[in-house]
Amino acid sequence: MRPSEFSKQQRERLVKIPGGLWAFVPPPLPPSLPWTPALGSALAEAQRALGVLAGVGRQLQNPHLLVKPLQRREAVASSRIENTFATVRQLFLFEAEPTTAPAGSDVREVDNYVRALEHGLQRQQKLPLCLRLIRELHAELMAGVRGAEHTPGEFRRVQNFIGRSSQPERATYVPPPPAAMLAALHDLEAYLNRDDDLPPLVKIAAAHYQFEAIHPFVDGNGRTGRLLITLMLCTERLLPQPLLYLSAFFEAHREDYYRCLLDVSRAGRWAEWVEFFLDGVRAQSDDTVRRSDALLELRRSYHQQFESARSSALLLKLIDELFATPVMKVSQVARFLRVSTVAAQKTVEKLVGAGILVEVTGRKRHRVFAAGEILHAVAGEEPDEGDAS
Repeated sequence: MRPSEFSKQQRERLVKIPGGLWAFVPPPLPPSLPWTPALGSALAEAQRALGVLAGVGRQLQNPHLLVKPLQRREAVASSRIENTFATVRQLFLFEAEPTTAPAGSDVREVDNYVRALEHGLQRQQKLPLCLRLIRELHAELMAGVRGAEHTPGEFRRVQNFIGRSSQPERATYVPPPPAAMLAALHDLEAYLNRDDDLPPLVKIAAAHYQFEAIHPFVDGNGRTGRLLITLMLCTERLLPQPLLYLSAFFEAHREDYYRCLLDVSRAGRWAEWVEFFLDGVRAQSDDTVRRSDALLELRRSYHQQFESARSSALLLKLIDELFATPVMKVSQVARFLRVSTVAAQKTVEKLVGAGILVEVTGRKRHRVFAAGEILHAVAGEEPDEGDAS
C-alpha cells in the first residue's frame, strides 16, 4: 500500500508503521457525504422495497417459518465471500445430523455463522451495539474452526494486512495499528449509539464501511461486519423481524463490494459506496419478498392437499415446521410433535408418499429427510442438490 494510491485528503490519515510501511486510520463518523440526485433516488428505492418487506413481516402469523431459513441462506452467502463453501441443504443436514460433516468441513464454519447471528439477536435484547457484543459475535463465529487459533473474541494486538500477497509491502490495504484501532473502535461504538442526521440506511452503510476499514480482528472481520448489518437493521427498527440479509448481494457483486469499500479509504468516495449498499437493500428486499411469496404459496398448496384429505392436525403441524426446518430426522419429528417414534415415522412416511419429503442419506438407521421444494424456494437449490457428504 503506497501513499500515492490515496487522494491528498485521505493521505492525511496515513500513519507510519514498523518496516517503513503505511497504515490507514479512517476518520470518525459521520462521513462528509455529498447528496446527489442519484443517491436520493437510490435511497427512495431502498426505502420503498424495505417498506414492502416490512409489510410482509407484519402479516406473518409465524415469522419463525421464514426467519430461520433466511438466516441459513445468509450464513451460506456471507461465508462464500470468504471462500467457505456449503449449500443451504448441507447446512440444514448438518444441523439435523452433525456426523454428516467431517472434521474441517466448511459447513461447520457456516454453522458457526448461524450460531453467531442467533446469539447476537438474542443478546441485543439486553445489550446495545457495543464492543462487548462485537467480541461475543466473533467468539461464536470462530469457535472450533479454522482461524480458532487467532484469539476468538479478542481484538487484535498485532498489525494485519489485506491482500492476496503474503508480503506486507504488497498489501492492498493496511488497517490502523492496534493503538489507533482501539481508538477508532471506541469512536465507532459511540457513533452507533447516538442519534444522527443521516437516514438510518445510510448510517448503517457508513458503519459497515467503518468496521471493515478498522478490521479489528486477526481473522473473521468480513463475516463479523456483515453480522453487524443485521443487528443494526434491528436496532434502527426498520423491520419487525430480521428478514433482510445483504450477503447474497455482496457475494454476487463481490468485486464491486470490495472496490467500493477500498475507494472510500483511498479517495473518500462515499457516495458510490452508499449507492451500492442501498442497491443491495433494494435488491435483497425485493428478493426476500419473492421468496416469501413462493414459500407462503407452497404452504397453502400443502395445506389444501392434506386438509382435503382430512389429514390429522399433527401432519399439518409438521408441514408448517418443515418451512423453518426443511431437513429433519424421525427423532426430531417425534420430539416436535410429542409423539412416539412409531407415530412420527408414520407421519413422515405420509409426506414421503406425497413427494414432500425424500430420504437423503441412504441409511437404514438414523435416516434424514429433506423437503426439496422448500429448499428450492429458500435458496434456489434443486431438490436433488447436495448430499450427506
